[in-house]
This record gives sequence, C-alpha cells and structure tokens, in this order.
Amino acid sequence: MQRLQAYKYQILPNGEQQRCMRRCAGACRFVFNKALALQKERYERGETKLSYAGLCKLLTQWRNGTETPWLADAPTHPLQQALKDLERAYQNFFARRAHFPRFKRNGQCERFRYPDAQQFKVDQGNNWLFLPKLGWLRYRNSRAMQGVAKNITLSHSCGRWYASIQTERMVERPICRATRDVGIDLGIARWTISGGSTALHQPHVSGL
Repeated sequence: MQRLQAYKYQILPNGEQQRCMRRCAGACRFVFNKALALQKERYERGETKLSYAGLCKLLTQWRNGTETPWLADAPTHPLQQALKDLERAYQNFFARRAHFPRFKRNGQCERFRYPDAQQFKVDQGNNWLFLPKLGWLRYRNSRAMQGVAKNITLSHSCGRWYASIQTERMVERPICRATRDVGIDLGIARWTISGGSTALHQPHVSGL
C-alpha cells in the first residue's frame, strides 16, 4: 500500500537566505490576504467567487504590475500555493468543517511551500537542499529519509527555520494475526479467568 510520511529537519541558512525566506513568507501572506479581501468585496457586491484559476490570472497581473513589483522576487509556486490554501479554506467553510477564512497577521504564519517535487532537490549524502530563489541550504540530517520527496514546506519557529519534506513510498500491508483471548467473566457467585483451554474458578468472596 502507499504510505505518506513527513520528515522535519532544521535548516541552516546564511543571512541573505534568511532575509529571502522572510520576504517569501511575507509575499505569500500578502497574496493570501489580498485574494481574501477581493473575494469578500465580490461577495458584498453580489458577484460570484473567483475560482483558483481566476485568482492565478490576477496573481500574474500583481507580479507584473507597478503596485506590487516586489512579488516577482518571490518564487511562483509558493505564491500559487497560498491561493490554493485560501481555496481549501473556503471549501472547509462551506462544508462546515471550519470557520470563515481569516486574514493572516505579520509574524503569525511564517511559512511557505513548494508543492512540486521538480522545484527542489535533496542531497542526503551531503546534507544539502536546493530551492528556487534560495540556492543550496545546509540542513541537519537527523534521520534518514525514505521514499520519494513530493513537496517541501519551510517554516520559522523560535528563531529557527525548518524544512518539512513529505515523501511517498510503497509498503507491505500489515497482516493482523489472531491471538489467544483472555477474559474475566464476573458472575454473581464467582469469577472465572479463561485462557485458551484452561480455566480457573474462584468461589464467591463476600464484599466483592
């Protein structure tokens, strides 16, 4: 059967890479909030909600426009992933699984994701990660990673940056084997312990 598993490692970026990651996380937060504000405005005007494809077209305009040209410095895939996160938040809301999507505050969600495995590389032998706009980053290889890497999420917590890599691999389905049943039968006059073909009987004791 197919098994998905996540591996989390601490990464060791240099000063420039840290600044770039903070800008990327800020850009993803900005895109999420801007798209959410747009959807709320359309709802108040009685217009239909834009689809993910429609928001991606607007994202291209935002990256190439004069008001937010700094969005072009961030990698495209994490920005698109922010729009997917918003779309999923709306789906969870309509399915009554979560509250209405909320705006993200500065410092609250310092994270971004590369959803495409072709956008990054993992060199386990030398403890390096390669990411667009960031280059090669060293990481603490605290455990061996099994399977094929599918996506990677960078997050900031307590002054440190971490990389969570989700992998996919095939494993054998576990076989459930029956074991000998052991139970206690509490009757009115006595209790019985049975295990397989043996049984012990205890006379009734006053006060039990």
